[in-house]
Amino acid sequence: MNNNTSDKNIIEKIVEGIQDVKGKKIVIVDMTELENYTCSYFVICQGDSNVQVNAIAENIKDHVRTELHVKPFAVDGQANAEWIAMDYGSIIVHVFQPEPRAFYQLETLWEDAKITEIEDLD
Repeated sequence: MNNNTSDKNIIEKIVEGIQDVKGKKIVIVDMTELENYTCSYFVICQGDSNVQVNAIAENIKDHVRTELHVKPFAVDGQANAEWIAMDYGSIIVHVFQPEPRAFYQLETLWEDAKITEIEDLD
């Protein structure tokens, strides 16, 4: 399996993990066509509280591990759960509460990247 296929599979399972616990405003930032970036994809989403943000991150971790036997290299931010970052190598997942997400606006930093918005399930 080539690297691109596995990235797509991991992203699909990350999105399922987010949707399982009602994570919202999912955006995939594809930076594969850009030069000089440390990762290929960002997956960005949000939850309404620190409890939900933690639940989303845990569910992503469990879902990807169960479905694809892949674990994140690192997870940071679980202590306050305003912004949890999960490192899957070429894919970085950002789980935000609404205020820090609006403040940092990560999806606007790479205007040349391909951005895919996933519709909320509710």
